[in-house]
Amino acid sequence: MTTRSRRSSFSEDETVPLLSRLTKEDRTPWYRKRNLRLLYLVMIPTCLGTEMTSGFDSSMMNGLQAVEAWNRFYGHPRSTMLGIMTALYSLGGVCALPFVAPISDTLGRRRSIVFGSVLMVIGALLQASSQNFTMFITARFILGFGIPFAVIAASSLVGELSHPKERPILSSLFSSSYHIGSFSAAAVTLCTFAIANNWAWRIPSLLQLTPSVLQIAFIHYLPESPRWLVAKRRHADALAILTKYHAEGDAENEFVRMEYAEIRETLELDAKSSKSSWSDMVATRGMRRRVLIAVFLGIATQWSGNGLISYFLAPILDSIGIHDNRTKNLINLATVCWAFVNGTTIALTIPRIRRRVAYMICTISLFCIFTAWTFAGAIYTITGSILAGHAVVALMFLYSPAYNIGYNALSYTFMIEVFPYHVRSKGLTIFQTGSKSAVFLNQFVNPIGIANAGWKYYISYCVFLLFEIVFVYFLFPETAGRTLEELAFLYEGDEIRHEQEGDIEDEIHHGYSYSRVPVASPSGGEGSGSGAL
Repeated sequence: MTTRSRRSSFSEDETVPLLSRLTKEDRTPWYRKRNLRLLYLVMIPTCLGTEMTSGFDSSMMNGLQAVEAWNRFYGHPRSTMLGIMTALYSLGGVCALPFVAPISDTLGRRRSIVFGSVLMVIGALLQASSQNFTMFITARFILGFGIPFAVIAASSLVGELSHPKERPILSSLFSSSYHIGSFSAAAVTLCTFAIANNWAWRIPSLLQLTPSVLQIAFIHYLPESPRWLVAKRRHADALAILTKYHAEGDAENEFVRMEYAEIRETLELDAKSSKSSWSDMVATRGMRRRVLIAVFLGIATQWSGNGLISYFLAPILDSIGIHDNRTKNLINLATVCWAFVNGTTIALTIPRIRRRVAYMICTISLFCIFTAWTFAGAIYTITGSILAGHAVVALMFLYSPAYNIGYNALSYTFMIEVFPYHVRSKGLTIFQTGSKSAVFLNQFVNPIGIANAGWKYYISYCVFLLFEIVFVYFLFPETAGRTLEELAFLYEGDEIRHEQEGDIEDEIHHGYSYSRVPVASPSGGEGSGSGAL
């Protein structure tokens, strides 16, 4: 392969790569494509639903703090004790992260999802049958240990398996399932909180296994990532999946020919300059910038004040004069319902605008809302004003759509776009490391800060939100409107991108994409085990 300094001659628009142009020219909606429609349907329980477990966990822990049977059984945990009970879920995730990328890259995305789901089923069963504090936090550690395997593999699979036209929307919807889990847990705890015995909290704890059971039950019907198959030299499997789902079985389809060539040549170009080791993550200036963005985004998704609403709504409501347990559970249910409605709406719309614009709107809005929240909390504490207390509740509802614009709708979309295939699992692992570490610290520190400092504790979040605005403005790249392979060399300069384009042109022009693909064996061989529907 030789370096070329020209754009592909196949592109009619010199500023838009051919595959992006073909994607935009496809006017047939996904729901009119039978195979693609079935693929997206199966993605709901297997991939898009993985974040339901985390959403269920946060809302359940919120609700349990207003359940008298749970408080009585565990000795009314507050401050440090409550922090430990909530934080062990995140600590489990942090401890799992070193193992996630090797398993996802070696065994495949589907097996990684199953591995994580089995662990979460075990954790939920142990949590529901807990007999003491130690058993409960052990169960939460196991739940937290399992979730990164499923989340990182599922988010990668959504990006790598979806049609490029729907990929941004589906990646954005990935985080929306968090709100489905939150709503489910809030509804369950509202229905069970008045039960006089321990089933008031054991029922919600047991139901936390539901998303994982769905993943295990439906994963057989989901195909493997074509990029992973190409990386493992299972070219016939990869091409068969692309042809079936992105061209409805048309083996001569121009789009699939181009897509397969782009994936193959990009991964080969990656392989020339990388061995997919952790040292690659800091080997070049471009990779170091990707890592910096991943660490920041992981921390920012948790240090923007959302952890207060997600896990410690009850003590916040206590601080503004709302003490009735039923009222707390109703507010919890209302916040998660609202978050689901606006989060899903935003996920379906916000990927259509530029990424940097969306993140700037998100960070500026969060800073303004949280600053107002801090002032309202201070006024209530100083004067006892009922209106100030009501203002805090109203600002919680305003906070939700502001957060969802960037940190919920675009986080996985953006991470999948920023990191090329050979380091994508590692990039998402770094993102999750920042996120889980921030959650662990928040869950441990937040109840202590709320108890000891009250509204003054919120000032630290205001300062960090101001930093987020500056970071996004100066360091976030624009990634909208391109395929994953077109973004693979985002920071590597024009020379390597021109080499990529020239190699793809040669592959298409000389018809290599099919002549070089091994024929799948009818008895299995290379063509087996893709998990096609």
